[in-house]
Amino acid sequence: MALFVKRETYFVWQMTSYFDCAASAPIDPEAREALLRFTDLEYGNAGSRTHDFGAQAKRAVQTARAQVAALAAARADEVIFTSGATEANNLAILGLRAHGDATAKRHIVTTAIEHKAVLEPIDALVRAGFEQTIIAPGVDGCIRAEALLAAVRPDTLLVSVMHANNETGSLQPIQAIASGLVGKNTFFHVDAAQSFGKLRLPLTDPNIHLISVSGHKLYAPKGIGALIVRRGQKKVPLAPLTYGGGQERGLRPGTLPVALIAAFGAACAAASRDADARAARCREIRQHLLDAFEPLGAIVNGSLDQGLVSTLNLSFPRLDSEAVMLILKDLVALSNGSACTSASYEPSHVLVAMGLPEARIDGALRFSWCHMTEEPDWDMVTDAIRSLC
Repeated sequence: MALFVKRETYFVWQMTSYFDCAASAPIDPEAREALLRFTDLEYGNAGSRTHDFGAQAKRAVQTARAQVAALAAARADEVIFTSGATEANNLAILGLRAHGDATAKRHIVTTAIEHKAVLEPIDALVRAGFEQTIIAPGVDGCIRAEALLAAVRPDTLLVSVMHANNETGSLQPIQAIASGLVGKNTFFHVDAAQSFGKLRLPLTDPNIHLISVSGHKLYAPKGIGALIVRRGQKKVPLAPLTYGGGQERGLRPGTLPVALIAAFGAACAAASRDADARAARCREIRQHLLDAFEPLGAIVNGSLDQGLVSTLNLSFPRLDSEAVMLILKDLVALSNGSACTSASYEPSHVLVAMGLPEARIDGALRFSWCHMTEEPDWDMVTDAIRSLC
């Protein structure tokens, strides 16, 4: 039963066990403290140079920039703050259009399982005369690096591949792709919205030129993210999408949201410090979930071996996902796809690309959790699902 619970000076919506962290995760306590501090107490503009309020804000931004960069073994000046991964994806993809036009490199390679925040900017370039090659995944939801690399041509401007899929959690071979692109005059972009701060090593590869990240997937507030633009031997010739002010190396002008940035930095620092403990807790929850659903014949859509430990996409034989979500609404909050397309009743483009049967797609449910997730009574959950059989 849902209810309001008073906590300090505000109310928290206390509800069913929350298993939709791939859509948006709860905020980390250290991130919350930073958010409130730079909202209520240290509210200066980081662009103000004539007083200490501005200096304090600027220092907070510099600290956060370094904290975000550390998770990708990047430099602080390689972090461009954005409103989230969607804006970062748009800047990474559309920001290369002028360079593509100037060099006659108008070919892009991507995958059929990308988030719409990648597929739609690429579609915009296609409408402007670019060409795309879309690589399909296997039934496990994973792209084969050799198939993708075989599609790269001399006129390929960009390869864009997500790290962890937002619907299945399946991990893509970004290190193998990065290695395969060495020596080619092609930029490599990775949408790491789901994996940033959770899986560090693959994202530290210096041959990944652009990395999109999201704050609210990593226990920071909504409305903040970043594009990491490496400044190594290969300069990424991005052009801004908006103008005015010159902030963020001229790529993303506008007053910096210091409180959101400081909170994001705090969340990144906590993620780095507590990575092992968080992963262990997520693995424990995953095992409890698998043990509970095995007697029901649940089928995993994706890869258990090559997937996030905090996301599972499951189908129950002969059961429709809408019916399961309805019966579980007072026990578990979950989804049957990306939050960005939840208003659509079209089948998941990810599961369709994997070649799954229609009945399995119709029954697919995404469970996603984190180290802060409170587990439900799994016996009650399984009993509720059995009542539909």
